[in-house]
Amino acid sequence: MTATNRLQFEDSPSGSYDSFHHAYVEQLRRVFCSPRYRNAPRGFASRERLAAQFDLTDPRQRVPFLPARRTNIVFNFAEALWYLAARDDLDFIGYYAPRMHRYSMDGRSLTGTAYGKKILGGQPGRDQWRMVVDQLVEDADSKRAVLQIFDGTELRVPDNLDVSCTLGLQFLLREGTLHAIAYMRANDAYRGLSSDLFSFTFLQEFLATQLGVALGNYTHTAGSLHIYAPDDDNVQAVLTDPAGAASPPFTFPAMPAQDNWAALGEVLEVEEALRTNRHGLSADLGGLGLPHYWAQVLGLFEVYRRLRHDEPAPGEMLTALDPIYQHLLLQRWGPRLRTAEVSG
Repeated sequence: MTATNRLQFEDSPSGSYDSFHHAYVEQLRRVFCSPRYRNAPRGFASRERLAAQFDLTDPRQRVPFLPARRTNIVFNFAEALWYLAARDDLDFIGYYAPRMHRYSMDGRSLTGTAYGKKILGGQPGRDQWRMVVDQLVEDADSKRAVLQIFDGTELRVPDNLDVSCTLGLQFLLREGTLHAIAYMRANDAYRGLSSDLFSFTFLQEFLATQLGVALGNYTHTAGSLHIYAPDDDNVQAVLTDPAGAASPPFTFPAMPAQDNWAALGEVLEVEEALRTNRHGLSADLGGLGLPHYWAQVLGLFEVYRRLRHDEPAPGEMLTALDPIYQHLLLQRWGPRLRTAEVSG
C-alpha cells in the first residue's frame, strides 16, 4: 500500500482494503489521531468516531501481521468454532481466553458474547443459520438473509456485564458471490476489532463454502469505533510499527471448497479432547484424515495444549504447521517455543 493510498483512506469517511493487515492500522490511526469525540462511557475515558465503516475486498486476509500487536491465532480460531458449535459456556472459550470469565454473570456462561448460541441455538425452529441458507437458496437476490444477534432484552438485565456488541450480520448473494456486512453498535478498535473481524469473515467463508459460491466483499460497520485510554501506549506502538506499512508476509489459507459441517464436527470432537487434556496429537497431522485446512487448526490447538500444560516445548508440532501459523505462533509465544527450523 502506498503513502498516497494511506492518506486517501485517512481523509475519506470509509476505506476499501485488500487485507485486514492494512485496514487495522488505518482504522486505529483514524480513531487515535482524529477522534470526533473524547468521552467516558461508564467512566472509561476513550477516543471515538461514529458510524465507522470499511470494506475488505478479500475477507480471507483477516489477520494483521504486526509484532506490536501479537495476533492470538489460536483464540481467533477457537472463538469462531465456539460460535459454530452454538455454545455459550466458559468451559470452552474460557480455556483459550481466561479473562473472559470476568464478563460472566453466573461464572459458567456468557450471554451477549455467545453469538453462536443466538445464531444456531435457541428454541426449535429458531436456527437462524438454517433460515439464512434456505433464504439464499430459494431467492438468491434476497435482502432478508440476516443473522440477528443483539436482543433488546439485554438492556433490561441490571448491571449486565455482557451486552452484545454486534447487532447482526447480513449476507447478500450477488452474481454467484457472497458478500457480508457486519453491523456493530460498538467496537473496541484496538482489542475487539481484530477478533470480531476474524470470526465474522470466517463465518462468511464457511457459509460461502456451504452454498458452493465465491467469497465476496466484507463490510464492517460500527456505530461507535473507540479506543480506551489505557490502550493508548499500545496503539502508538502499533502505529509506529514498520510492519504496518509493509505488505502482509503471508496469504491466509482458503477453506476447503465443500460443505464443511462434517469436517467441523470432527474438529470439535478432537478439540474437546485436547482442551480437556484427554488426548494429544503427534506431528503427523495428515493421519487425522481431515482436509489439510482443518488438520492445521487442530495442530494449532495441540501447540496451545502443550503450552497450557507446560509439556515439553512443541518444536516438532511447530514445524508440522504451515509457515503462516509458525510465524504467528512464534510472534505470540516465541520465548516459550523451542528454537526450531521454521520455513518461510
